[in-house]
Amino acid sequence: MRASMIGLSAVALIASAAPALAQDDTKEFTLTGSAAIVSDYRFRGISQSGKRFAAQASATLTHSSGFYGSFWASSIDDYVAYGSDTELDLIGGYSTTVSNVTLDGGVLYYVYSTASKSAPPTDFFELYASAKAAVGPATVKVGAAYAPKQSALSVGFGKEDNLYIYSDVSASVPETPFGVSAHIGHSFDKTYITGGEYTDWSLGATYTWRAATFGISYVDTDMPYGQFVNGFGRDMGKEGVVGTVTYAF
Repeated sequence: MRASMIGLSAVALIASAAPALAQDDTKEFTLTGSAAIVSDYRFRGISQSGKRFAAQASATLTHSSGFYGSFWASSIDDYVAYGSDTELDLIGGYSTTVSNVTLDGGVLYYVYSTASKSAPPTDFFELYASAKAAVGPATVKVGAAYAPKQSALSVGFGKEDNLYIYSDVSASVPETPFGVSAHIGHSFDKTYITGGEYTDWSLGATYTWRAATFGISYVDTDMPYGQFVNGFGRDMGKEGVVGTVTYAF
């Protein structure tokens, strides 16, 4: 369920910080993309891959006006969405900069195409918005994602909604290829995808070499045991160390 997002998985909803394929500033469209291997796919602190490796990929097409369309895909474990082994996020949004503050907003649709056809609905959408600005040597981002009431979020037979708010801080170490980051987020509602209300946080570091970025993060939540477990009884909200290798193109 999602990027880095919206993510660590920044939830940068546009899952790539890739350099543009089209470097000519006169071009109306810019295409970026990335491919990654992660030791554990965490969505808002919760493992979506059974605390095992996952393969991920993304691409974003941005217009010079600020509108963009994107996809982000990952392998997942089958407990996430009734047997589905893949997640596809379809994203459409708009980004602009006003007085050195970058504003971003749009809609994100989560698709689990290989989920059991006899299971309840699994696909759902979220509305998201964020603001990002430089504060001294760091970049600070605050954002929110809201999923309106939908059957796929229900813990019973009705419909549930979910609000998630978060803040990210990142910085590059001057004159080095190293970077550091921190994240904290809070999910307010009881839904199928998160269980009950909880807070997640992470601390990470990266090393960039050419088009490749190597990362390591400590991820944790205050989720009580049993709130989100897989079919083998493993606690998916328990703390863990996540390694990533990302190639941007």
